[in-house]
Amino acid sequence: MLVPRSEGALVPLVPRHRNGSATPSGHRHFQPTYEAGLRVGDACISASFARQRGHHRTRFVQRRTRLNTPNREYERLLRVLYEEYEAKFAKSKAAHARAGEVLVDGVSHAARLFEPYPFRAAAAKGARVYDIDGNELIDFWQGHYANILGHNPAVVREALTKALKLGSGLQTGIPEERQAEFSLALAEATGSERVRLTTSGTLATMYAIMLSRAFTGRNLVVKVSGGWHGAHPLALKGVHRTADGFDQVDSTGLPDTTAREIIVTPFNDVDSLRKIFRSMGDRIACFILEPTLGSGFIPATAEFMSAARELTNRCGALLILDQVITGFRYCASGVDRLYKVRPDLSTFGKIIGGGMPVSAVAGRADVMDLACHELEKRVWFNGGTFSAHPLSLLAGKTMIDHLRHHETEIYPTLAARAERLRTGVEKAFADRGILARCTGHADRSVAAGSLVGLYFPVRDDFYASSADEMQDPNLCDVTLRDKALKVGMLLQDVYTMQGLGALSYSHTDQDLERVFEACDVFARRVVANG
Repeated sequence: MLVPRSEGALVPLVPRHRNGSATPSGHRHFQPTYEAGLRVGDACISASFARQRGHHRTRFVQRRTRLNTPNREYERLLRVLYEEYEAKFAKSKAAHARAGEVLVDGVSHAARLFEPYPFRAAAAKGARVYDIDGNELIDFWQGHYANILGHNPAVVREALTKALKLGSGLQTGIPEERQAEFSLALAEATGSERVRLTTSGTLATMYAIMLSRAFTGRNLVVKVSGGWHGAHPLALKGVHRTADGFDQVDSTGLPDTTAREIIVTPFNDVDSLRKIFRSMGDRIACFILEPTLGSGFIPATAEFMSAARELTNRCGALLILDQVITGFRYCASGVDRLYKVRPDLSTFGKIIGGGMPVSAVAGRADVMDLACHELEKRVWFNGGTFSAHPLSLLAGKTMIDHLRHHETEIYPTLAARAERLRTGVEKAFADRGILARCTGHADRSVAAGSLVGLYFPVRDDFYASSADEMQDPNLCDVTLRDKALKVGMLLQDVYTMQGLGALSYSHTDQDLERVFEACDVFARRVVANG
């Protein structure tokens, strides 16, 4: 059961104690205001948030930083949380043990694994996941952020059911009209000249880099620290922070050349990016960039995006926007439309599949055509057995059409609700003396979207601007977020990722209230444990 909070949903300018009095320090919480404008002509949503940063003067940092390193308080809190979790998710514990007898780690994706073990889903609908122990969870993972309408939306489910009843849907390996219909819908929505389909974001980014290398005749790939572009040899460097920063290859079993051919630059650091292109621009094939970092949901600044386009143009390199997460998340197109920065190639996935496996590389015809089978030397962009799967294309086309037709309803609603979530979560922790900050706010170029991250600064004046900083234990309480918070929120029936996660159109204001209550319960437990 959730313990209800005494405060209401609205956020006062001055946070209050449980007795309703203002904080003695006069600690002020920034209050966002929402202004949304819709330009139906180009099907683009723009929104802006005016946001004031107050100075958080309340003395709560020392309590939290003690949790940032292994000690008695830290160990006691995790031990109690894990014990309660194992009682609440007992059937999942047994199921995970059985899975571990044959599956490596008991799962098929590292992001689905966490301590002490992941729960097992039985069903999902809308904002909810139902597990094998009978728990009903508010879900912000939402299929790796793919389910923008929520789990199993009726519009997609009905289209798939109809196709299966007509005897259509399973793979034939023969071209169908749906391939062209889906590709045309994606090209029209994103303004792309050519599209090629595959099955995962990993494959899409791999093929995009291969196309860039073939087009430029160069080898070097530039990416940002903390950026994730899938588990392939052309991008597996600088993903995770180590003692040496982000300059390490992230996997064994890769060629020795990987470390030399992938150049890592800090996110949103224009000066560092300029230095790289100044020193080795004639050897760079491409700069691949997530417009919003999947690890933390921090958007690229307008200056960084503009510099990326300027420098790649000047040096003859290609700009690849990895829009596997951001595509159709901010508007019914790629987020490049909001930045007004045109990439050479974009990769798409997640949302464009409508809950089914499909991804795409889209962009300039002269680059994409290097995959044409008529060329003697071509990029072997063949996809795989299940590329352009009929059901995936039907689900994806249905989703793209729905988002385009309902753009002016869906995206402003998501943006407003996400901002309410950010404000309420920050307040829930502040009311218990814990400094928490959310990511995903709007800036001058990009509307606030439905991706919401959370971190716990160890200094009052610190605001994270990159994954580097969010993973730095000298700046943020990484343990509190990545271990204690996830399990603590699950005990209150809320499933989070990156601190919070992705809102869907199915999440309601009542769901947000339950999240605020869950944060309050968890915050009180943290305070009680030191």
